[in-house]
Amino acid sequence: MSAATPTASTPDVLSPSGTLNSLEPSAGTTATDRLVVEYLRSRGHKAGEELLAEALSGDDKGKGSALTTSADTLVQKLSVFSEKASQPGENAFKNSASIIQELASLGSSSNIQNLIASIGPVGAEEILSLDPTDKQEGFRELESWVDGSLDMYRPEFRPILFPIFCHFYLDLVQFGFKDAAQEFFATFSSSLESMHSATLHRLSTLRLPSHVQSDELAQRFRNEKYTIRMSRSGFGLLVGWLTDGVGGEATGAGEGFSGEKGKRGRAAVMRVVNNHLRFDVAAVSTTAMSPTAWEESTGLLSSLIPQAGGSAASLNNPQAFNTSKGELKLGPAPLSEELRAETEKMLREQAMLDRDHGAQYDVQLMRPTPQAGVISPTTADLLPHPPMFKTMDVKREVEKVRDARKRIRLEPSALSSVDVNTPQGAAARQRALPSICAYTLHDIPEGVPCCTFSQDTSLMAAGFEESYIRLWSLKGESLNGLKSDFQLSNIRDSASLNKVRERGGPVTRKLIGHSGPVYSLSFDPLNGSAAPPKYLLSASADATARLWSLDTMTNVVAYRGHQNPVWDVNWSPMGIYFATASRDRTARLWSTDRTSTLRVYAGHLSDVDCVRFHPNSLYLATGSSDWTARLWDVQKGQSVRVFIGHQGIVSTLAFSPDGRYLATAGEDLAINLWDLGSGRRVKKMTGHTASIYSLAFSGESSLLVSGGADWTVKCWDVKSAGGLPEKPRTNGMVNGSGGRDHAKDHTQDNIETYAALVRLLSVLADFKRRTDLVASFPTKRTPIINVHFTPRNLCMVAGPALPLGPR
Repeated sequence: MSAATPTASTPDVLSPSGTLNSLEPSAGTTATDRLVVEYLRSRGHKAGEELLAEALSGDDKGKGSALTTSADTLVQKLSVFSEKASQPGENAFKNSASIIQELASLGSSSNIQNLIASIGPVGAEEILSLDPTDKQEGFRELESWVDGSLDMYRPEFRPILFPIFCHFYLDLVQFGFKDAAQEFFATFSSSLESMHSATLHRLSTLRLPSHVQSDELAQRFRNEKYTIRMSRSGFGLLVGWLTDGVGGEATGAGEGFSGEKGKRGRAAVMRVVNNHLRFDVAAVSTTAMSPTAWEESTGLLSSLIPQAGGSAASLNNPQAFNTSKGELKLGPAPLSEELRAETEKMLREQAMLDRDHGAQYDVQLMRPTPQAGVISPTTADLLPHPPMFKTMDVKREVEKVRDARKRIRLEPSALSSVDVNTPQGAAARQRALPSICAYTLHDIPEGVPCCTFSQDTSLMAAGFEESYIRLWSLKGESLNGLKSDFQLSNIRDSASLNKVRERGGPVTRKLIGHSGPVYSLSFDPLNGSAAPPKYLLSASADATARLWSLDTMTNVVAYRGHQNPVWDVNWSPMGIYFATASRDRTARLWSTDRTSTLRVYAGHLSDVDCVRFHPNSLYLATGSSDWTARLWDVQKGQSVRVFIGHQGIVSTLAFSPDGRYLATAGEDLAINLWDLGSGRRVKKMTGHTASIYSLAFSGESSLLVSGGADWTVKCWDVKSAGGLPEKPRTNGMVNGSGGRDHAKDHTQDNIETYAALVRLLSVLADFKRRTDLVASFPTKRTPIINVHFTPRNLCMVAGPALPLGPR
């Protein structure tokens, strides 16, 4: 449910005595002064008119004016809001000190009226009463109250600090208090740096009012309400503190709101709460809410969530949008009966020739039992594809069945109940962990943005900053292309094709064609593990995706449509379609036989950094720099799921082979596992210490492998509950620490030192005992840019070796 924010309280500013009728400018008032007063009166700025009129009345008989503000001072304060008519977003006046002379040279009262009219929603009253120290005091007291609150409430109170910090900083910049804004940022940003480093860095670059007016992120803060999820009891405590100014602050934190400056600070906090925050109040208690619920339901959500069913009302709950889209068809793509029958026939023939007793089970694998609760698509639901199958299609399906039977079964849950240091633990590790084959690229000073493996593990390709692609044969075979002088009319069969193929070629080839760094590569999946791929796709900073023929080792097609660098490219499992992700905030669907875009998937608020097809090709997942991931209906081009919860750029995605889960990761050092059916987050897995570059599921969808910039490969148990196990408590002992008698032998200082050591050891032990982190494999100096599982569960990883130097 949602609750309205507390009622706004009027800022407690110094007010002049008397009424408007009794206060008129004195006879010596200039024409400019009278114009300002008349305009304030016509616009309804009553308080500002009273203050200015009293200041102009020149009461020097001892009665005193509570605030002495001349028209010149008012105009100087308002000058920061004036924009150039020809260039909106830029200040019309460079120096507020000379604004009076500039206006005098214009000689038109309409300029003054236009200047005051440009105030917009800020209002003259707020500008006249503005004191930059109010925001300093208000945020300091709010932070003290949050830090001094009970441990059970602190996780839900902490998120309120970030939006208030942002609005205070933007207000100071827009009101022209550049020095006060920098001081405020330097004083309070450190406590928010760990969670919001990217946003804070961007805000720190905004120094002038024109910057605030033209910056997209600043305008999102201005125009959208920042959603904060709270329990009912926590929301009541916050309202009580905002209205009364007492309760919960740490001892010695300050005088609260008892002083005059404190009251003005409370008014500044209250204005942000009323105008820019929205509270999603949950009916459950604080202890009953999941720790990850704060991440999923906090932030500028209204623009991140698509409008359901074309409704004009924006949604602020991602789960409400996901539920409105109904059930998804996540089952495997169907096979035509003709292809299935031909595959079963070939499996029987091979079983008889090989005299393989285990091959009798291969035919059964062709008709798997459908998963409970999972809807499978029909042939009519699939993307258009050729109705007739080829010989290679049969070979691919045969090899897929044989791989499934010979696959090494990984059971990461086997490690949860044994001690890894015992013989039983060693045997469990063999069942739980995959064999990992690592490929390291040496002497690459220009950098390697991407790397990928073919499904049959015969080829590896890497894209380089210097705009070229390099292929390697992992089997040591020659990569022979076709001769440049062959005639197509002379090729009639495979024998004649082999005659025009080069002889004795190298085991590595260089593909040149792009004019910018190559950011992503993807091998043609049509042959599966039955044969080497025929084509390679690449994406580059030159805003193109290119199709390369691995027969001729040349570029066949350049796909143009994006207006910015293309960050990622991915083949559909069908092998006919592919998708690209770009800096232009869109993902696009392409077909290999057309050069124009088939579908455009638009909705992300920033770069689309990664794209992946669902195993049945009905859906497409995208990850973005707006910290969200989305699931799209490929044919309709509509978003059917939105995943909110990351605290940084989502740079990599992976679907589980069973089609039920999506794993996302990126620069916030966390891996989120999402259930596609409900759209809910299953769990959050942490352990990496630098950006995560790649994810891959094992064939049974039970193990997830990740690689990143921290030079490690980590294995995660998908089926476990996640988090840390409960600490055992036996005979009054916790974590093996002693009781009262043990403490008597130490002085107070030794006791505190011993307790700190126990806490440190406990944290280290907890990290090692994480129930979802199965194993971590470090490299010497190699960031892992790609992880890949073969059909038989061999894990292959690759990355460039870094030169010696600081990490």
